[in-house]
This record gives sequence, structure tokens and C-alpha cells, in this order.
Amino acid sequence: MRKINVLVACGAGVATSTVVMSKLEELFKANNIDAELHQIKIAEAKSLQDSNDMLISTTILPTKYDIPAIRATAYLTGIGQDKLEKEIIDTAKEVASK
Repeated sequence: MRKINVLVACGAGVATSTVVMSKLEELFKANNIDAELHQIKIAEAKSLQDSNDMLISTTILPTKYDIPAIRATAYLTGIGQDKLEKEIIDTAKEVASK
């Protein structure tokens, strides 16, 4: 599997995306997924999607994207976190195998 580039977004690109970044680093490492994470503001996602493989956001997705986009509010609430992590892992493995 190849290395994947993941955008991690929140409204301002600082607070909640930082929390999610650390959780994703642990999740990808535990599942042997080689990923480079890029912390951004959600407003930057559309212009950065062409050079990245997936988007994980803590905020509402304001548009449709050409890459898989996952809303990761479960990392903030703790509700549905197992389901979210399965979706992230499955998507990352699918993207990395292309």
C-alpha cells in the first residue's frame, strides 16, 4: 500500500483539528497505514483536494469534494467513535490500494 495524504480540517484549522490529528496519528499507526496528515481550515479543503487523498473534518462539509470526505465529530463527542474509526480505516485502505 502506498502512503496517503490526509487533510484534517476544522473551522479555524487550530483547535478541534489538533485533537483529531493526534487521534488519527494513533489510529493510522495502530493499523499500519502510512499517512501524512495536513492540518487545515475547512475553507482550504476544496483548493487542496487535488494533491490529497482524503479529508477528515470536525465541522460541516460545506461542499462536495472529489476525494472521500468524512465528518469526524464522533472524536469530539465520543459517541460513535468505533464506527467512525472503522470508516476511516476502511477508506484509508481503499485509497492506499489504488
